Amino acid sequence: MSNYSEAGRAPAHNNDLLRMAARVVGVVFLLVGVLGFIPGITTNYGDMSFAGHDSMAQLLGVFQVSVLHNIVHLLYGVAGIAMSRTDSNARAYLIGGGVIYLVLWIYGLVIDMNSAANFVPLNTADNWLHLGLGLGMIGLGVALARRPAGATR
Repeated sequence: MSNYSEAGRAPAHNNDLLRMAARVVGVVFLLVGVLGFIPGITTNYGDMSFAGHDSMAQLLGVFQVSVLHNIVHLLYGVAGIAMSRTDSNARAYLIGGGVIYLVLWIYGLVIDMNSAANFVPLNTADNWLHLGLGLGMIGLGVALARRPAGATR
């Protein structure tokens, strides 16, 4: 029995993994968004602002968050779960989302953390997490959507 799906696409197993990876990433973002609204898991919860660098709330006592930051995580999670239904959307979510996180990493490196430009807000821990997320999401999207050598389109 062939391991290839119809029309010479990537093996069905890879497609399953691709969709599952997008779904798992989406669920993790959804979870992080919810956890950002739970006092205790988010330290300095009473000092959380809607947006801006003056939000002193920190998810797990490390990652600076605000209401806007948490909402972005929730939306990213919903998008990942919704886009995990098809191969092309799962790949687009992982690669496109990864690119967005790399842009956010660069943005976090170049802005003044104490300025109005830090509206999400971001801190150094967020910046390095964004680099890892960006590279990881792109890596998953590329690796799991690859066609094996000799496969036709």
